[in-house]
Amino acid sequence: MVISMKTVFDVRQILKRFGTFIYTGDRLGDLELMELEIDELYHAGFLPIKEYQLSKLILKREVVQVTKRNGGK
Repeated sequence: MVISMKTVFDVRQILKRFGTFIYTGDRLGDLELMELEIDELYHAGFLPIKEYQLSKLILKREVVQVTKRNGGK
């Protein structure tokens, strides 16, 4: 299986595959919840290691970008 994830949208698609939809209206909150769900899916054995690692990387990168946009808050 070739993994071609690049964006948070791609991570959302993974979560959607498992019936998880996250939208709180708070971007950082959404990213945190998405990361928790990805962790749970991996630890339950539903995600392969590469998909898990790439998802975590994408989410962490987005947290950094959002934090910078919000002035470091």
